[in-house]
Amino acid sequence: MWIRNGLVINCFFVVVSCFQASEAAHIYPERTYQDYWCTTRGGKTEVRLPDKARVDCVLNDYAIEFDFANKWSESIGQSLYYGHCLNKKSGIVLIMENYDKDLKYLKRLTKVANLHNITVWVLTPQDLN
Repeated sequence: MWIRNGLVINCFFVVVSCFQASEAAHIYPERTYQDYWCTTRGGKTEVRLPDKARVDCVLNDYAIEFDFANKWSESIGQSLYYGHCLNKKSGIVLIMENYDKDLKYLKRLTKVANLHNITVWVLTPQDLN
């Protein structure tokens, strides 16, 4: 029994370490980009839905999901869901911290977004300055 618990505890620390390492790899946390972009457009951040899901940014016409470029595919489902729940257009702000490397993700996202009428904006660290 102790070995099983020890294994669970070790797995937990590995997962936490990986999460912290992935977050540390970014220039700014997602929340920094979200707060800047949404508030400069008069939106509300972290809007809670009845099912406890949180929309990153809500504007008059849009429910918007923010994600780093490598998570482009996750942003599609979330933006569609948020738009549906709030009866608003779906939008995605793709955070591109390395434009040359991240361009492939923008191209992928744009192909799918065009099929589902999702508006896409791009945000870079330079935009925060």
